[in-house]
Amino acid sequence: MSTNSAARIQALDELLASIARDFAPAVLASSLSAEDMVLTDAILDAGLSIEILTLDTGRLHADTREVVGAIARRYGHAITVVEPDPAAVADYASRHGTNAIYESADLRKRCCAVRKVEPLARALRGKRAWLTGLRRDQAVTRDTLAVRAYDPSFGIEKFSPLADWTEDDVWAYLRARQVPYNRLHDQGYRSIGCAPCTRPTFAGEDVRAGRWWWEQPESKECGLHLGPGHRLVRRNEEATA
Repeated sequence: MSTNSAARIQALDELLASIARDFAPAVLASSLSAEDMVLTDAILDAGLSIEILTLDTGRLHADTREVVGAIARRYGHAITVVEPDPAAVADYASRHGTNAIYESADLRKRCCAVRKVEPLARALRGKRAWLTGLRRDQAVTRDTLAVRAYDPSFGIEKFSPLADWTEDDVWAYLRARQVPYNRLHDQGYRSIGCAPCTRPTFAGEDVRAGRWWWEQPESKECGLHLGPGHRLVRRNEEATA
């Protein structure tokens, strides 16, 4: 392990420990991505009191669901699985059709609101902070992402501890510690969401090119990470840690 890697991991461990200490109850909202597996490993290895949850939208790949079991087997820890309101899902389907996501960005975002945003809002009630695996170099919508910022949509502090990590940093960590991960990554998927919304990426494409590939890059967010004005909090708005 390089000196830079060791320092990066130490900084991560210190930040996570401070969140567990100063912002309890805190929760990692995991998409079961490679980034979120870094955070999962760091949290569980240190025995930190940070809950880990994932959103089962009802349209995930089978390989993504399998990661929940892999976590249980590796760490002896069952993460919380949060599901959307069945009535809201049925209402969307009856009004627009199950696959209306392909018709317009607005209808796709409404689907995300039902299957992701509302369930997360419900899960975050009573929490003081939530953690994400977002990184700045994932997409143009995230290039000025704050490590810490107040989330006005959910009314709590939000932390993105890997904001300044690269994709190579993430995979170096996973391989060094033999952390379980979604096997779709081995099939060319670099960013993984719901099955109908995700495809593998091709050479030369950015990390999130396989997400909602029929839309413009500037619209590729599901709404979980957008505040007023439909944008992420910028680094110059970052809270003082």
